[in-house]
Amino acid sequence: MKKVLVLCTGNSCRSQIAEGYLRYFAKDKAEIFSAGIETHGVNPRAIATMEEDGIDISKHTSDNMDEYKDVDFDLVLTVCDNAKERCPFFPGKAQKIHHNFPDPAKAVGTEEEILQQFRAVRQLIKEYCREFVATNL
Repeated sequence: MKKVLVLCTGNSCRSQIAEGYLRYFAKDKAEIFSAGIETHGVNPRAIATMEEDGIDISKHTSDNMDEYKDVDFDLVLTVCDNAKERCPFFPGKAQKIHHNFPDPAKAVGTEEEILQQFRAVRQLIKEYCREFVATNL
C-alpha cells in the first residue's frame, strides 16, 4: 500500500480538502496523510464545503510536516507554491508532485462570496484528486 503525504503551508484548507478526496477516491489503495510547513488548524469553511459534498473532514487535525519526517512516503504532493519551495528533503523513494491551487482562505467579500471561492477550489481539488488516484495509485 502506497503512502501519500499532501503538503501545504498551514494544513488548514487545500491539503485538508485533498486529503479528504484522496482518501475517498483511493479507498484501500493508499494511506493518505496531510501536513503543513506550519499548522493553522482545520478551516471551518473547508469542513463545511466538504460536508456539502458528502466528505467528513471534521475529525482531521492540522499537523506539522515534522511529525512525518520518519515516514517512508511513496508520494509527496504539494498543493501550494509556498510548500513546494519550502518542501524538505524526504529520504527514500518519495516522488514529489506539485499542483498549485488557489488559497480559498484568502477569499474576501460576503460570506456567500467566500463560500463560493471555497466551493470552486474544492471542485478543482476534487477533479485533480480523482485523476491523481487513477494515474498514481
